[in-house]
Amino acid sequence: MLIVVPYLYLKRVECKNLYLNPFKIAHRGTQRHTVTRRGILRHMSSNIRITRICEHCKNEFIAKTSKTRFCSHACNTRAYKATVNELRTELSNKETQRIISRPFNELKSKPFLSIQETSTLLGVSRRTIYRLMKREQLQVGKIGTRSIIQRSDIDKLFPKA
Repeated sequence: MLIVVPYLYLKRVECKNLYLNPFKIAHRGTQRHTVTRRGILRHMSSNIRITRICEHCKNEFIAKTSKTRFCSHACNTRAYKATVNELRTELSNKETQRIISRPFNELKSKPFLSIQETSTLLGVSRRTIYRLMKREQLQVGKIGTRSIIQRSDIDKLFPKA
């Protein structure tokens, strides 16, 4: 859009945000206008029109730049929020898996285990551990009222072929 404006007068131009006066160019909002020395006002906008598909809603729209990804600000916001929520969920799942696997890894390194720790390590109930103790398949040591099982005795339950 090319508008020739006498630079000596205060004049409002078609653009609502641009005012010309002899001493300065006052502009509110985006800086998309250029005034040359001869007083020619150029509205700097892109002439390209590209048919694109919105990455969020999958609707077709006309983009004015080659980098436009969304049809509206609302779609942009929704896509951003969806991405943030996915990242939060993924982070939460990783944290949960880390917390769940931590006791299991700690149990593997302990030389002595309680009944509860043994059942967690083997993935069986406490009642099954008591049955193994009754059948004398599992050696148990007592310290006061606590029952302690050696890790090496647990390993003997599963002979290597």
